[in-house]
Amino acid sequence: MRLPAVLLVAASPASGGGANIAISAVAAATAGAAHVRAGRVNWLLFAWMAPPSVGGALAGGYAAGVVPARAVLLAVAAVLVYSGIDLVRHRPTPVLGEQPLDIPAAVVSGAVIGVLGGFVGLILGALRMPALLRLVGERPARAVGTNLAVGVCVGVAGLIGHLPSAPPDPKLIAVGAAASLPGALLGARLTGRLSERALVKAIGIVLVVAGAAAAIQAVA
Repeated sequence: MRLPAVLLVAASPASGGGANIAISAVAAATAGAAHVRAGRVNWLLFAWMAPPSVGGALAGGYAAGVVPARAVLLAVAAVLVYSGIDLVRHRPTPVLGEQPLDIPAAVVSGAVIGVLGGFVGLILGALRMPALLRLVGERPARAVGTNLAVGVCVGVAGLIGHLPSAPPDPKLIAVGAAASLPGALLGARLTGRLSERALVKAIGIVLVVAGAAAAIQAVA
């Protein structure tokens, strides 16, 4: 939802995307620190998902200075809205025992979402979250923390990928990062206080709103 505002003041759409993904990395690191302290990061899953996410974000960030992003934004918007509605309507069935995580799904989804995120200037935590819940099979609270940890890596890689073709304005990154810190801290504190069902529905609503914002940005 921050991306449209950043693009309004950036020198170009590509440099705005680079600034936004850097700001997102700072916000994710701020919130992620609280999740690390609370034990809500699955480090084994992070170890599998982060490297392909970083590789994808580097490639996507570089391509952003060369390729138009409108079609990608529309695709991301469609996936976000669909995933959000699916999560809001979903009624989970009780599961007995701990289920094994789908590591190949984590690797593939990490790489694909990393490319898209680096390209459009988003860490795409809103897209990675349903992948962690539905494809990988992680529990909601730990999925939130793991998602943020991977998102920090994607944000840094996306920024580095933007530097050769569309370097962002450091002042814009500094202002945006400072403004994002209070919300990131508040959101991290609320995660452990919601039931898993309420958390999933809240995530779904955020996905729908983020998808609508991406769609507006694509057609603006």
